[in-house]
Amino acid sequence: MNKVNYQIELDKLIDKFKNEKVVPKLLIHSCCAPCSSYVLEYLSEYFLTLIFYYNPNITQEVEYIRRVEEQRRLINALNPKYPIAFEEGEYQPKRFLDSVKGLEHIKEGGERCFACYEMRLHEAAILAKEKNFDYFTTTLTISPLKNSAVINEIGQNLAQTYEIAFLPSDFKKRNGYRRSVELSRQYGLYRQDYCGCIFSKKEQKSRKPLIQHHILKNMNNKRKK
Repeated sequence: MNKVNYQIELDKLIDKFKNEKVVPKLLIHSCCAPCSSYVLEYLSEYFLTLIFYYNPNITQEVEYIRRVEEQRRLINALNPKYPIAFEEGEYQPKRFLDSVKGLEHIKEGGERCFACYEMRLHEAAILAKEKNFDYFTTTLTISPLKNSAVINEIGQNLAQTYEIAFLPSDFKKRNGYRRSVELSRQYGLYRQDYCGCIFSKKEQKSRKPLIQHHILKNMNNKRKK
């Protein structure tokens, strides 16, 4: 089975829109301002976009509020070719916890995360259908830690269910992730070091001593040379 290059699939669609001189309406589920920075810089050249901020996986309300405010601030700071609208979904941390029940101890990047992707994309598909958008997609594929193939598969399945087209993506391609880091610095965005859920935060805390150990080891090795 051949591996799908979702960036090439997106390129084909954008070329089609340019040739037909159309500007489709696109609903983008955003996981956070830093990840959306490159996605918006890129896609606002070709689409009328709505950022849909729906992330009940952020289990601490203070953290949630900080991230949603950063998303609003970024959109207001941008100067896009086509307008970018914003809509905040309901903050439903209990829904997230219910959706991953029984998967709490699975390592980040596995089935627990897949259930979380589906929960968020499900709401994006419903809203895109209700508002008569041409496409919906998500910023999630920009992360090197997230499985783009699974995200696109979930999106395509929901597209069939709700009869609303899913825009394929692998935004980390072509240095998309690197560009998001640059834009985060440019706009002074808050870049979190975990996805938002309580399970991810625990894993990040357990990784920090190991990361610090490797940093110190590398520093000591450099001193010896």
